[in-house]
Amino acid sequence: MLMFGIGMPELLLILALALIVLGPKKLPELARALGKGMAEFRRATDELKDELRQMEHEIEETSPGATSKDDPFLEKSSDTAAPSPVTVAEEKK
Repeated sequence: MLMFGIGMPELLLILALALIVLGPKKLPELARALGKGMAEFRRATDELKDELRQMEHEIEETSPGATSKDDPFLEKSSDTAAPSPVTVAEEKK
């Protein structure tokens, strides 16, 4: 089990220290609160991802004919693309 670079021995040490510091009564409450917080964080990030995907889809729908003249990023990517075989054959002539 590897989370954030923490292996099993480190995780057991952290849990043992938490048990000693917090005690057996507080530890389950803390774990429950931490679990709820992580679930809420995951839910919020999923909603944000969905919203960004929806915005990207709406942008693609509104500008279907984007060309390299319209978008400097498309122009750069087409300049760096490998030449087609036809172009290479024509250059050799």
